[in-house]
Amino acid sequence: MSLISKIIGRKDQPVRTNEEFWKWFVTKADSFYKVVKEQRNIETEFFNKLSPKLDGLKAGYFFLAGMLDDNTAELIITPDGNVKNIAFVEELVKAAPDISGWRLTAFKPALDIKDVGISMAGYKFNEGNLSFYSNDLPEYPDEIEITVVHDDLNDENRSDIINGSYIFLENYIGEMNLVTIIDNIEFKNRDDADKELIPIGKLKDYIIWREKEFIEKYEGVRKNIEDDTCSILEATLENGRKLIANINTDLLKWNRKASHPWIFVVEIDYDGEMNNGMPDDATFKRLDVLEQELLDQLKDIDGHLYIGRQSADNVREIYFTCKDFRLPSKAGYVLQQKYAETDEIKYDIYKDKYWQSFNRFRTD
Repeated sequence: MSLISKIIGRKDQPVRTNEEFWKWFVTKADSFYKVVKEQRNIETEFFNKLSPKLDGLKAGYFFLAGMLDDNTAELIITPDGNVKNIAFVEELVKAAPDISGWRLTAFKPALDIKDVGISMAGYKFNEGNLSFYSNDLPEYPDEIEITVVHDDLNDENRSDIINGSYIFLENYIGEMNLVTIIDNIEFKNRDDADKELIPIGKLKDYIIWREKEFIEKYEGVRKNIEDDTCSILEATLENGRKLIANINTDLLKWNRKASHPWIFVVEIDYDGEMNNGMPDDATFKRLDVLEQELLDQLKDIDGHLYIGRQSADNVREIYFTCKDFRLPSKAGYVLQQKYAETDEIKYDIYKDKYWQSFNRFRTD
């Protein structure tokens, strides 16, 4: 399938719910089908009409479109690798009705290795010039880290080769596998490889096996943090201001960290200029209310462990580690939208199987 991509950006009569979006799409399905099939006026008759509708739902939706076969057009909606938007893409596509002539897909799918060949910046990316090997880390045995080798990589073209290799991998193993299974990727030239090279065509089977092994190892792992000990930690920043953190230090000693590999961080700005960057009493109470809303949704029994919080330099940070990223991503977005007029709230979700992000809080 020849795919056409477009970044969502413009706003034009936005819809507000997934159901409203699909009702609108159904009214345009026949004309969109014709545009995609004929490959004419794509920008004006498809991209510029679909983009503002998706953007009205939520920023961060991207799409690909093309003919799956002679009679079926495919619309692929994707977060473009952004973990925070995966749950929203899943819900949007799940809400889609059956539409004659269309296949509606969440995420860029995995393709057969024979169907994947990328040309970019004057270089080719295919099974003939790409290979890989695994990086075994004794201190982090659950990490799935690989080195990808491209025959033409050098210091001058490193950026182009890495970008092209990522696009190849996304098409070959699929967007979700690339984003959620592989923890880290390094890139080297064939001459600099440290191990025997494995054909890139075997990568899909390798990561599926490693992920299955990981899931089986930690299936059913639960942690009750109710009786854990929390510690008050203090430090001084380089600018002389105080940092105060309330951290579950017992939890940081847990030997099953990798069972909750996703880190969820919420940042809330506040005005602490009159208090050396720390919240005053009224602000402290308000921040506690916001934090409690997260705690009410993200419970340890459901796989969301509250690590603690930190206040410093006009920012409150709240930390969770999670078995999955979907509920935290929605909780963060809802909180951000609910208090958009009164608080500047940011959130991030990323994978860190050994919770190295919190090494600064360790007291042992």
